[in-house]
Amino acid sequence: MHINAHSHLLPEPGQIPAFMVDKGVFSIDADRKFMRQGSWSRPVTDPSFFLREKLEWMEHNHIDHCVVLNLSQLYCNGMERNLCHDVIRFQNDFNAGLQADHAHKFTGGFVVQPNHLEDALKEIERCVNTLNLSVLCLPTHFLDANHQWRSVADPWCEPIFELANHYKLAVEIHPYDGEEIIALQDKFWRFHLVWMCALTADTYHFFTLYDWPNKYPHIRTCFAHGNQFGQVNLGRRIQGFEGRPDLFEGAVHPRNHARDENVFFDTLVHDVLSFELLLKRQGCDQIVAGLDDPYPLGEMDTVPGCYPGKILDQALSEKIITREEHQSIWHDNVIRWLGKKIF
Repeated sequence: MHINAHSHLLPEPGQIPAFMVDKGVFSIDADRKFMRQGSWSRPVTDPSFFLREKLEWMEHNHIDHCVVLNLSQLYCNGMERNLCHDVIRFQNDFNAGLQADHAHKFTGGFVVQPNHLEDALKEIERCVNTLNLSVLCLPTHFLDANHQWRSVADPWCEPIFELANHYKLAVEIHPYDGEEIIALQDKFWRFHLVWMCALTADTYHFFTLYDWPNKYPHIRTCFAHGNQFGQVNLGRRIQGFEGRPDLFEGAVHPRNHARDENVFFDTLVHDVLSFELLLKRQGCDQIVAGLDDPYPLGEMDTVPGCYPGKILDQALSEKIITREEHQSIWHDNVIRWLGKKIF
């Protein structure tokens, strides 16, 4: 059985509430060729962004089950409270309906906005107890009430993690909004190709220095895109910690959090050498298959030379992993991250 731990799905254009379209929060053209948010737009690059075609794509590529994360455009950073409440509720209700209607095919994630902390805690309660959702999706960074960007691994967010720990949730930490955080020209897709990876590494930096894997032992946290820069950066973090201990008051040594049993990383690192480093840093047991479909940065056959599962197949053919490890990454490890069985 193949379980894809990192997938995305768009609503049909007519499913998006009018208030979201009218206020420029998010919309999809009637011909389903572009998604839009304010003045921003991006092409819908594959039909499997939508449910019927997604099911066909899964069957064609032998994907038995997908974990559908929230849409990054709906993290609601910088959004006023009432509008944020309504947008978050739509996203979570959509994913809950998807899971309820196709439980054998999809596990739905749900999202909260940390800036509106009281609402975030209430939404966790609703999603867990009413919607039967168990995968909490968080952005790597959020915009606080003082218009300051903070990592989600910030003491402000501890009530969120405490409640997630109480409910023993799976957590997905995923980057976005790099162009809002980094004051650079948006050129050559730099915010997706470079800065998204840097944002994830930044939050992993704080998540581990604050010792949160131990502080919240019942949470199983997955970092998107293999936390690729974070794997490369471990030596530099150790050097900095040991060379300037005065800067790390109250922090634990970075080396303490190699191969945490409750921290996972998906396989979307794009080349087999990066995958081998991930494997050596974290161990096979902490790696889950994640395709990031159907975006063109995911493992999609719309990209020349690519197809779903390519990196794992390459690692197997080059004897970096065994057949048993290949299967564990596709199934057993995902089950341990989710904390539930998939039928």
